Amino acid sequence: MVHRRSIEDTVIVFGNQGALWGNALTLFDHDTGSVWSQPLGEAILGPARGTVLELLPSMLTEWGEWKRLHPATLALDSPGDVSRFALDQMAIVVTFVDDAAAYPVRDLSEVVNDTVGGVPIAIVLEPLARDSWTVFSRTLDDGVVVELAFTDEGTLVDRISGTTFHISRGTGIEGPLSSQVLDPLPGFTSFLKDYLTFYPNGSIWSTTG
Repeated sequence: MVHRRSIEDTVIVFGNQGALWGNALTLFDHDTGSVWSQPLGEAILGPARGTVLELLPSMLTEWGEWKRLHPATLALDSPGDVSRFALDQMAIVVTFVDDAAAYPVRDLSEVVNDTVGGVPIAIVLEPLARDSWTVFSRTLDDGVVVELAFTDEGTLVDRISGTTFHISRGTGIEGPLSSQVLDPLPGFTSFLKDYLTFYPNGSIWSTTG
């Protein structure tokens, strides 16, 4: 997950607080010493308690695909251990207003078209790279709401207009809506148990509806 680390005109410098809350990372800010919850993006202890950071759109993808999309990217070259977290054991979480929904990755074989907090969304898990996913808005700039799916060849398509879109960029490729772009939306991964800790009233998507 990616949060904007500025509030109004103040840029906040964070550090690892070193403890878990709800089995998730906590941070501290250098200015006030307040403790912040990573999943909530909210200060839970200290002078800044109750302050919430803005959650920004992000995506999970392979490094090679990211470099193709953003060739000028600079990255920290640092050795690290292989993650012990498998994406299939987790869920993609989307939150808007007071609504939250979790989509277990193991159950995602197709694009999921849904609505969270009144916002039409699509969960797109790339069929050829199971570690790559994006959350898109299904509402285009002209107000048209698309219904996304994969073709047999793995191409992302709007069922209604037949327009195809780039699976990572969301840009239109061919069809009546090819001048349009699917906007990325904020989303993050979480274990279901931890998700319910932070969003006890949140929904969990399933193939049975």
